[in-house]
Amino acid sequence: MTERLQPGDTAPAFSLSDADGNQVSLADHAGRKVIVYFYPAALTPGCTKQACDFTDNLEAFAGAGYDVIGISPDKPEKLGKFREAENLKVTLLSDPEKEALEAYGAFGEKQNYGRTYLGVIRSTIVVDEQGKVEHAFYNVRATGHVAKLLRDLKVGA
Repeated sequence: MTERLQPGDTAPAFSLSDADGNQVSLADHAGRKVIVYFYPAALTPGCTKQACDFTDNLEAFAGAGYDVIGISPDKPEKLGKFREAENLKVTLLSDPEKEALEAYGAFGEKQNYGRTYLGVIRSTIVVDEQGKVEHAFYNVRATGHVAKLLRDLKVGA
């Protein structure tokens, strides 16, 4: 299982396709704070709630100097459908090889109803302007997580 990131760690570099097939990398956001959140699957209830919450608060995050990137194993085509269906404004990236998911400790063993399996661990990593991990939240809940993040980061306070 992949190691979880800790505050002070260097955030692993990534370059992934967005919903339109364009490459987006962490380096593109150098000098800005970045909220990188990992979710299991587009167009599912929990992931939709979380993506909509990020979209609804995107201006508040941007005003506080944060960019927001969502990463899942979904293909770019599915991310495009997700974005269109829910009118999402967050940047959604495709990681079908799970390289970024594993590098960030957001893919590994999960338990559900007594069954153990490998899957995406819903996680949020806040990266500072120098590319260091500022906060690392693992096993977050889809509902209420964005509100908690706003409080923890003192955004809009």
